[in-house]
Amino acid sequence: MIGLRSVAGTQGGVESHVHHLSREMDRLGLNVAVTVRTPYAPPGQTLPGTRVKVVRLWAPRSTSTEALTHSFLSVLYAAVTRPRVVHIHAVGPSMVIPFARLLGLKVVTTHHGEDYNREKWGRVAKWMLRCGEVFQAKFSNGMICVSKSLSARLSQQYGRPFTYIPNGVVKPEKLSPSGVLSELGIEPNGYIVTVSRLVPEKRHLDLIEAFSKMKDSGLKLVLVGAADHKSAYSQQVIDAASRTSGVILAGFRKGAELQDLFENSAVFALPSTHEGLPIALLEAMAHGCKVVVSDIPPHLDLELSPDNYHKVTDADDLSAKIAKQHVADGSRQDWSGKLQQFRWDVIALKSVEKYRSIDPRIGAAAFSSDVAATAVSD
Repeated sequence: MIGLRSVAGTQGGVESHVHHLSREMDRLGLNVAVTVRTPYAPPGQTLPGTRVKVVRLWAPRSTSTEALTHSFLSVLYAAVTRPRVVHIHAVGPSMVIPFARLLGLKVVTTHHGEDYNREKWGRVAKWMLRCGEVFQAKFSNGMICVSKSLSARLSQQYGRPFTYIPNGVVKPEKLSPSGVLSELGIEPNGYIVTVSRLVPEKRHLDLIEAFSKMKDSGLKLVLVGAADHKSAYSQQVIDAASRTSGVILAGFRKGAELQDLFENSAVFALPSTHEGLPIALLEAMAHGCKVVVSDIPPHLDLELSPDNYHKVTDADDLSAKIAKQHVADGSRQDWSGKLQQFRWDVIALKSVEKYRSIDPRIGAAAFSSDVAATAVSD
């Protein structure tokens, strides 16, 4: 698998996706190798409890060049090791698909979202990312997309099927309390939380503005996440947080700390202008959070209540919807029925089924049981 920074302990949707997908594929008996980038993955990184091979390859720590450089080196590695399929994640790394095919490699791609619409990219970068999408459609042996509405649009646009296989979520296991609430000076049901990298399309500034309109709510706002690279936008978020009373920059959190922040929040908010299918939102729902998200197509695909959606980039509507979701008794919401479709074991089986359409030898043992066949058809 190609296209991620690190397979463990790093923020990012693609990283979380590959972490869980490779675990499930290992459980199914597949031999899985994942290439990761040296600036983000420490020497000797493994995926504990699995046989997944984690291969550190050099990459520059550069917003504009690291993904393409690392993907090129990953294809060279695959050309030597000759896997039965190379699975490339996201449209940026997909720029190397023609090169992989020229080397005789079979390629499956996953489209994680319209990265060319991200606000941080300039004209040339957006053009290159669109080329990555075109290369997925024209040169891949098989295509997957994590968004239902986007998969339909891509299939129609390019005349080849982009199979909808979503991101997934793990049922939370109760961990020991972390003490993060005391560290940050917050109380259960006393704060709004968002979890994302500090990048423009996550619209932290909209959320801070919306929060500033809720002066009598008694809530605080906790921004969980960090910037991969220093940027003008991340500095704007830091400055806005320092000017707005009650805003807390919590930085990158994981494990028990992240679980505590989800489980004790009053409302989870995600006012993004761009997403594929956000794993942070699925995790918030798995922890029983009240949620408010922007009304962009990937969020609308979840078919939540109208009260869970706000008009994208509208801070007034965002503020009103958060206030409506906040309940004084701290009651949680049961999303279990909605989340059944996002089981990682089923997602892995469906992904292997895509591999098998290219090479039937892949995962033969996993597909020899009635249980596997039933799961794939769910």
